[in-house]
Amino acid sequence: MTIGHYIAGARTEGDGTRTQPVYDPARGESTETVVLASEGDVSAAVSAANAAWPEWAETPPLRRARILDRFRAILVERADRLAEAISSEHGKTHEDALGEVTRGMEVVEFAGGAPTLLKGEFSENVGRGVDSHSVRQPLGVVAGITPFNFPAMVPMWMFPVALACGNTFVLKPSERDPSVSLLMAEWLSEAGLPDGVFNVVQGDKVAVDALIDHPDVKAVSFVGSTPIAEYIHSRGTAAGKRVQALGGAKNHMIVMPDADLDMAANALMGAAYGSAGERCMSISVAVPVGEKTAEALKERLVPKIEALKIGPAGDAGSDMGPLVTGEHRDKVLGYIDKGVEEGADLVVDGRAFRQDKQGYENGFFVGGTLFDRVTPEMSIYRDEIFGPVLSMVRRNSYREAVDLIHSHQYANGTAIFTRDGDVARTFSREIEVGMVGVNVPIPVPMAFHSFGGWKNSIFGDYAMHGMEGVRFYTRIKTTTTRWPKGQRDDPQFTMPTL
Repeated sequence: MTIGHYIAGARTEGDGTRTQPVYDPARGESTETVVLASEGDVSAAVSAANAAWPEWAETPPLRRARILDRFRAILVERADRLAEAISSEHGKTHEDALGEVTRGMEVVEFAGGAPTLLKGEFSENVGRGVDSHSVRQPLGVVAGITPFNFPAMVPMWMFPVALACGNTFVLKPSERDPSVSLLMAEWLSEAGLPDGVFNVVQGDKVAVDALIDHPDVKAVSFVGSTPIAEYIHSRGTAAGKRVQALGGAKNHMIVMPDADLDMAANALMGAAYGSAGERCMSISVAVPVGEKTAEALKERLVPKIEALKIGPAGDAGSDMGPLVTGEHRDKVLGYIDKGVEEGADLVVDGRAFRQDKQGYENGFFVGGTLFDRVTPEMSIYRDEIFGPVLSMVRRNSYREAVDLIHSHQYANGTAIFTRDGDVARTFSREIEVGMVGVNVPIPVPMAFHSFGGWKNSIFGDYAMHGMEGVRFYTRIKTTTTRWPKGQRDDPQFTMPTL
């Protein structure tokens, strides 16, 4: 099967001649082929979006919201189908994929409030006889470039808000799991979205650069690794575009001596090994405070990691599936090798895992891995591994733990587990990280708040979805008005005549 693009309301393979295999990661074999867009394909998608924009921008926000509400109803009805498409190309378990769909739908629900979100402000008599009001207006054609780890949720962080605000959209999803984007495009059309308002181009760097450089694209949203985020932000802003680019992460979870250690251990299991660690909000560093805390936490973690049920998405009860590609699996295995070379204590070795289920022996599986006594100089601490690898970095005090987090280049998300309200409040106020959890391991904000880190985890001035998303996809216009005094006649009670 060949996977192509969605332009002007229809599927097309375009004129690109380059292709790339798409894998079933559980089996380790190619099942589909994706066509990589040429510059001409990108231009066609942008042209379709540009042609559709004037009419869409003039569509009342309430009508735009109703289309999004119909799309939400389709998502509810077909959530399992979308989850199956996610699992087949990404590898995450079906339940995890359903969770992704749900979190994406929450942004669609938020965007359905467009009539309220786009209300402006009004001030009477800013001067004698002078009034002033402001409105938020759409930008035009905007683009989204999204990663493989959330092929449904991350695009839905972007396009529902963009469409609700009156923009038209071109999505460039990851070429590793491209099918989900086409399903969403078709369902948007089914919900009543006019042709050309939402388009999809599959592709690689050629498509990315073509979108960034196209003069009709007014804004670019990106989620992915930090080097690419920095590149997209630099190139996009140099071209005069508005850019929001979310990069990498190395999320720490402090475990205080007074924490509920069973609660903390269970939280770490889900946060470190859910989706095989392929989440930008995964907890990849546990920071137990005190030797006693560290030993007690490790004692709880080891049997849980060794008992992880690892298998294909269709297996009932699987805790995690394979990694997305063989290349990525080998990268993660290389980091485990490097951690051993650097002197970390390899407590649970995921390299030893073997999938013996018939038909899945060649899948891209890695077992849950735990390192202890990791130090900040080690590459397994510095780098984002994006796999099922958890590092324990021991610290003697709360202050040492906070200083450790502050010294890292990434500041996406963090968490603290404690029973002490003063410690929790102090941590949430002083920590220099964009998203913070207190006894919550993965503090991804709800749709009506905004998602975004600090430092090298974000480039640009705007976070995603919530009101930050509305601000990103609109520009403000303020009008100041004075009217000449009109003639005010007394009432006339006789028959008017000319």
